[in-house]
Amino acid sequence: MRIWGKLWKDGHMQRDTVKEDCSEDTRTHKVLRLLREICMEFDLEVPQWLDSNIADFKRTAKTRFTKDSFIESVDFDYLEFHLIEE
Repeated sequence: MRIWGKLWKDGHMQRDTVKEDCSEDTRTHKVLRLLREICMEFDLEVPQWLDSNIADFKRTAKTRFTKDSFIESVDFDYLEFHLIEE
């Protein structure tokens, strides 16, 4: 599984990274682990999965974590989380 994480602000991508997990773990565990790895690289807290995030990810294999998903204040518009290869 490969996930592409991107930070967006004012319509411009500020930062991006791709993380991969080749383990035999469940899809959910891989997704959560890769989100943690992306957040560690970007020095962010791990966002909360809101119902809208779960629905978007199930439907389109990507979601946007907006400021509402973070407890701490953030200086970007959203974190895009995109499954690029399963």
